[in-house]
Amino acid sequence: MNVDPVDPVLQVRGLNFGWSGRPLFHDVSFELPPGVSLVRGDDGSGKSTLLALLAGALNPEAGTLAVQGIDSLAQHDAYRHRVFWVDPQTEAHDALAAGGYLESLSRHYPRFDNDTLQELLDGFGLRPHLGKPMYMLSTGSRRKVWLAAAFSAGTPLTLIDQPFAALDAPSTRFLRELLQDASTHPSRAWLLADHEAPQGVVLARTLEI
Repeated sequence: MNVDPVDPVLQVRGLNFGWSGRPLFHDVSFELPPGVSLVRGDDGSGKSTLLALLAGALNPEAGTLAVQGIDSLAQHDAYRHRVFWVDPQTEAHDALAAGGYLESLSRHYPRFDNDTLQELLDGFGLRPHLGKPMYMLSTGSRRKVWLAAAFSAGTPLTLIDQPFAALDAPSTRFLRELLQDASTHPSRAWLLADHEAPQGVVLARTLEI
């Protein structure tokens, strides 16, 4: 029985990047298939920087990035619409109500799914917090807002930095179920940056840095 090869969602070729002349990545190349993958490394190894590069928030010194054939430099806006990423430490949305931020997603992500968002609001217990400004939310609640955004944006590539950080036990279980479902998706890819693999989630790839 022949199995058709699966086209990669993300292609990285010859990626170079460093801070203040200190090389961090040199000639890095890899592909991500559909499903859930992990970039694993110690603190300071560059996991978060790699996600920012893949998101198009930082420009590489050399190399190419493409999501479903869309090049990050040649077609920057189209590329950004195909990738979801948020810096979990960002203060850029602090003045917005949590609900207002989530409602804004449909303007940035063409495949945003409001029905999925409603399920995520229940799963993460976010409904009581939708009217609160982001700056008033606890670290755990802010993380839940970012996760609800990540799983409802509908992007081909979703990047999540330390997905389980600051979550309570029910939200941890719910997120694990989401990732288990994501691991079998035929055309979308999720890349997690963390110290260890999530329990019970079959990984498509593991990148060690």
